[in-house]
Amino acid sequence: MGEKNRQWVLVRRPAGNEYANAVELRDSETPELGAGDVLIRNIYFSLDAGTRMWMGPREDSYSPPTPLGSPVISTVLGSVVASRHSDYRAGDLVRAYGQWADFSISRPDEVYVERVSRALDDPRQHLGVFGANGWTAYLGVLEYGEARPGETFVVSAASGVTGALAGQIAAASGCRVVGITGSPAKCDWLTGELGFDAAIDRHGDLGGELRRACPDGVDVYFDNVGGTVLDAVLGEMALFGRVAVCGLLTHYDRDESGPGPGRFDQILMKRLTMRGFFSPDFYHRGPDLNRRMLPWYEQGRLRMAFEVTSGLENTLDAYARLFTGEKVGKALVQVGELD
Repeated sequence: MGEKNRQWVLVRRPAGNEYANAVELRDSETPELGAGDVLIRNIYFSLDAGTRMWMGPREDSYSPPTPLGSPVISTVLGSVVASRHSDYRAGDLVRAYGQWADFSISRPDEVYVERVSRALDDPRQHLGVFGANGWTAYLGVLEYGEARPGETFVVSAASGVTGALAGQIAAASGCRVVGITGSPAKCDWLTGELGFDAAIDRHGDLGGELRRACPDGVDVYFDNVGGTVLDAVLGEMALFGRVAVCGLLTHYDRDESGPGPGRFDQILMKRLTMRGFFSPDFYHRGPDLNRRMLPWYEQGRLRMAFEVTSGLENTLDAYARLFTGEKVGKALVQVGELD
């Protein structure tokens, strides 16, 4: 193709959260496409905490480690520039597994690539409500968590994209919703902007605050973080409660499996059900899930804040905010314009 392409390349395995020393921004040219390839000019790419796990060496993760010397993987929204795949042509707007780069090369027969509509009022929502985060939230609440009207629903990392959507979906389904987040300002956002019934700053007396907010116990817990937050919620679960395990933010910087919950005994004592789930398992259900969520979105009951960083060169600054507790909503890097 011959066009200049800047890519963030993984050059070494990071230690802890020292990922900034593990990646380099390199200049290259887009290569000639092989049979089955599509070349995508990225408009936005998603920043997700789980990417940190892919940078490490763990073979027992839900995704194999990114090979050293390869671009960092991400979900992208972009326009097809050239295609050697019969299902895609230049000009298609697609959501795909791509790279932290100006251009992504994807192989639809091997990785996720899907044509999406240009008619959506905010195209960023293809990476928000109507993308993997929205599908994860919907199924985590209603299928894996089996939330029912009148139940108490608690979600951690509630000011992140998946947590915020999960709380809104639970509320739209008739649950009483409590969010766990990282600051008083985020608590105010959850209750004031998103309509959560209550919000708790995890830096305080988490167990005590949970007992006050959930006097009859927690029926459904949507877990995004693991660690001490999971332990605190396990202690406040109601009998026959359900725990839907979506993420383990506190574990992503480990090179090997960490210890299990300290309150593991509560699973037996309270006859709890715990289920883990991973979004690629249900990508094929995306169109149906989007149809189900569309009425809530049109009614203003599913909203998402976006934190957009302009410029590929600023990716690491934006990525750091995922782990420092500064981010609210969905983090995106913008590297192009919708044509």
